Amino acid sequence: MKSIHICLIIIIFAMSGPSFCQDASTYYDNLGGKLASAKNYSEAMGLFNKSLDQDPTNVNAWVHKGNAEKALKNLNASIASFSRAKVLDSNNAAAWSALSDTYSQQKDYVNATAAAAELTLIDPKNKAYWLKKGTLMQMQGDFANASLDLDRAIAIDAKYKDAIYRKALSELSANNTSKALQLLDRVIAIDGKYKQAYNAKGQALEMQGDYEGAIEAYDEALAIDAKWALPKTNKMHALLLAGRQKEAVDILLRI
Repeated sequence: MKSIHICLIIIIFAMSGPSFCQDASTYYDNLGGKLASAKNYSEAMGLFNKSLDQDPTNVNAWVHKGNAEKALKNLNASIASFSRAKVLDSNNAAAWSALSDTYSQQKDYVNATAAAAELTLIDPKNKAYWLKKGTLMQMQGDFANASLDLDRAIAIDAKYKDAIYRKALSELSANNTSKALQLLDRVIAIDGKYKQAYNAKGQALEMQGDYEGAIEAYDEALAIDAKWALPKTNKMHALLLAGRQKEAVDILLRI
């Protein structure tokens, strides 16, 4: 009888030890992840909380909880969860990336950029991190420093169309239309369906006074996406500058 009691005590201690709690935390985290994948975020939250009750140092559970909170539009709570994750593991890219995206969603581009900068330190060879940081710098109007980050992305992948496109926007902001057009033509050569490049090309040509060329570029964008309002508006403006008022008014009536 005494040996049975000793065995029970050993089992209880084993079940309450760190390894058991960590396993249980991972179990609940995985279950919550399945519910989150099915977009059942409210119930997933309950499981993520159970996971963290078992092991408050489970970084993945904090990140997953933050993602669920973000999906539920609880952005401040989401930021708190991601922040907890990066305190526990300062090199956790998923936490920093999610934190940057959530700050960006709140239009807090300063903190979003700071989080993106951490990503470039964690993995300086990741082109997407440099693009993220450069894009956020542009959102703050700092096109010059954005160009430096975008150059880093392009140096990693010379055919990285999103970074080349963003670099072209920086050149446009500085009125370097010839350089912008070169970059936009590179994007189009890589991906002929990149509608944003055609629209930006139209704006660059318009800035140079080539209104007919701009109209053609806007038409290319609209050939890819006929419902996109921005190139329609830009085309109307170029038509007016080209003295083609009747066609411009026709667009105005249809927008």
